[in-house]
Amino acid sequence: MAIELLPDRLWELVEPFIPVTKATPKGGRPRLADRACLTGILFVLRSGIPWEMLPQEMGCGSGMSWRRLRDWQERGIWQLLHFVLLDWLARYGQIDWSRAVVDGSSIRAVFGGFRRDQIRLTGPSWAASVI
Repeated sequence: MAIELLPDRLWELVEPFIPVTKATPKGGRPRLADRACLTGILFVLRSGIPWEMLPQEMGCGSGMSWRRLRDWQERGIWQLLHFVLLDWLARYGQIDWSRAVVDGSSIRAVFGGFRRDQIRLTGPSWAASVI
């Protein structure tokens, strides 16, 4: 691949937040390494291919990486990683806040926010209804 999806420096930042799982004594295929699995997840999300078409030549699993994606989502790992990466970028001045947008779909306006003027109450209309 021309672009490395998960460089060493990014992995070093992310690795401490990936949960460590114990091997099961049931046997079977060994669990795929977290770094390889994360690389597969990034490849699928970035390229848009179906999970089943994840190239085995990449060494990122057999297309079942979505299970790890699901498990990490249920444990809140993605939200934690998002916060960690934003914190790291802000610490090094890599976020351009002039391009940030906040709207009602991302920030809740509690009680409708602040109003500059009093809203006038409407009363009954004496005009004839056209309906």
